[in-house]
Amino acid sequence: MNCIFAINGPVVKVKDTKTFSMREMVLVGDKKLIGEVISISDEFTTIQVYESTGGLKTGDPVLSTGTPMCATLGPGMISNIYDGIERPLSAMTYISGAFVTEGSAIPALDENRLFDVTVTVRKGDRVEGGAVYATSPETPLITHKCLVPVDVCGEVIYTAENGQYKVNDTVVKIKCDNGEERELTLVQKWPIRTPRPIRKRLPNTRPLITGQRIVDTILPVAKGGTAAIPGGFGTGKTMTQHQLAKWCDADIIVYIGCGERGNEMTQVLEEFSELIDPKSGRPLTDRTILIANTSNMPVAAREASIYTGITLAEYYRDMGYHIAIMADSTSRWAEALREISGRLEEMPAEEGFPAYLPSRLSEFYERAGYVESLNGSEGSVTIIGAVSPQGSDFSEPVTQNTKRFVRCFWALDKALAYARHYPAINWTQSYSEYCDDLEPYYNENVGEDFCKFRMEISKLLVEENNLMEIVKLIGADVLPDDQKLIIETARVIRVGFLQQNAFHKDDTYVPLEKQMLMMKVILLLYHKSLDAVNKGVPLSQIEAYGLFDKLIKMKYDIPNDKLSMFDDYVNEINSKFLYDGG
Repeated sequence: MNCIFAINGPVVKVKDTKTFSMREMVLVGDKKLIGEVISISDEFTTIQVYESTGGLKTGDPVLSTGTPMCATLGPGMISNIYDGIERPLSAMTYISGAFVTEGSAIPALDENRLFDVTVTVRKGDRVEGGAVYATSPETPLITHKCLVPVDVCGEVIYTAENGQYKVNDTVVKIKCDNGEERELTLVQKWPIRTPRPIRKRLPNTRPLITGQRIVDTILPVAKGGTAAIPGGFGTGKTMTQHQLAKWCDADIIVYIGCGERGNEMTQVLEEFSELIDPKSGRPLTDRTILIANTSNMPVAAREASIYTGITLAEYYRDMGYHIAIMADSTSRWAEALREISGRLEEMPAEEGFPAYLPSRLSEFYERAGYVESLNGSEGSVTIIGAVSPQGSDFSEPVTQNTKRFVRCFWALDKALAYARHYPAINWTQSYSEYCDDLEPYYNENVGEDFCKFRMEISKLLVEENNLMEIVKLIGADVLPDDQKLIIETARVIRVGFLQQNAFHKDDTYVPLEKQMLMMKVILLLYHKSLDAVNKGVPLSQIEAYGLFDKLIKMKYDIPNDKLSMFDDYVNEINSKFLYDGG
């Protein structure tokens, strides 16, 4: 029997054994703690344990399972709350109370719950990996589609009657091409570190619509894309992700609380259970999976939680759904890598992080994508990862390496956050590489002016940023009126357009059409004012009309369902300047 030779925090070593393989899941100690083999040499096998190793001692047994670390996939995952290794926290409270106990071998899915199952294949049908063989309404919003395992290919020889079944009941039997018979239940397992196979990747041509103006208009992210939200303490990373999770048009949200504070995860649980999905009128939890691995939970499980979350997302993607993953925060995940790397006595790289940090980050972000699955359906996984650089230093390794692998970078600004400008995304430091890819979608579905307006708005913000450098040195009074107009218009854009109130019923979510009309009115006022200034009208006279301040308030004054009110604003602007001959 294999026994523990040495213990160093979450790292356990077994001496003189040849029975384990890399990435194999093992059971450690008398409590059968879950672990994974991460290193094998002639002398030692090294295991990282995903639970607290308090109470372990040398000589305790280590049992082989013969399988890699896997996620259990099946109906019942949505609305559930898991820890980093897919143990349901709600079920664990009945066993251990508020705190997770070691060695709690709880099934990921409720094995006694009955699901209404409709078998979609018939006896004699030929099926291949990825095909749908049964469906079940998992929640009122999501229909679960049971997929044939990717290593199964053959003829259906038995199908159960439509009706109510438990997750481990056999509903289909298949005779494989190699002569083997396989029984298919409602569940399957998949190694969390292995991406699920697809037929082909598709281009990112559809935006993830979030209802947040600075995201949808200035810095869009595509469905199947990747985005990072870096920001220091108190800049609003978690709250920004909450807004995106609540309002984005993904079918399913996978929220991974990786190493965050327990009170923040509690807030997520409470908010999501109370929030009503605007598209369906149902609770948001009907399309949400929560993975809670807080900062007081074992550090190794923090590293696994990211892979567990992306595996669940890929499974629903293969059914034809669009998934958005909120990973909060990848810095805590990287810190878990650093701690385990230190326990393994590996050579540290920059700031003590392991040398393989970039490759691990790329492995995670590259699992995003808009794809055609094995059964021909289209689905996507969009990854939005928060980064927590210490002291808001964006030059630190996690932020810099994340920047290499994402195409959308929403840099949070401490000064904006302290000025109560939310979302505190700095429009000059941030960028999105999806603008050109998404332009055909905006032209077809919103209007051909949308991208033109966005370019002009962005240009005004850049010009204002340059002018403010001059203003800081010599003051605003020396600027000519046309440059003062740029600063005044940029103020309207910043306060009236980019700043958004999450607690206002019409401003928390703004449809694309309203975003375009807001830009149209702001730019109309700018061009009319510029013409008047060029004709000798003082800017102070134009400001006296009160139009600039009125446009700042239009996000509140015009409800989302009464967009015709923008015509009144256009008419008022035209009449003011027509009256003055502008």
